[in-house]
Amino acid sequence: MRIAIIGASKDKDKYSNKAVRAYKSKDHVVFPVNPTEREIEGLICYNSVSEIPLDVEVASLYVPSEVGTKVADELIKHNIKKVYLNPGADSEEIFQKLSAAGIEVMRECSIKAIGMDPEKITL
Repeated sequence: MRIAIIGASKDKDKYSNKAVRAYKSKDHVVFPVNPTEREIEGLICYNSVSEIPLDVEVASLYVPSEVGTKVADELIKHNIKKVYLNPGADSEEIFQKLSAAGIEVMRECSIKAIGMDPEKITL
């Protein structure tokens, strides 16, 4: 699966970094997205989903809801099929916007969704 981790961080204590490592460890194709970084966990970091050179099937949001609302439009435009609204990134507005566009929206931790415990992901 190709997944964009939106709001990815270099900080290994942050869940967005743990998500990059978790999906990478399960052999998924991971695209970190953060406009202030160039590389995260050895992967090219993109400014936005629009810059990713391949089609992405899933996105995992680790951004505040006010940012997520803007990102939602980009996800719709790029035909993302499934979006995880992680704790702290969830809002009813984002959920409604994505759902109305036919995107499957999961209100859960994307790390747990692949059978991993974010608290047990080591540095």
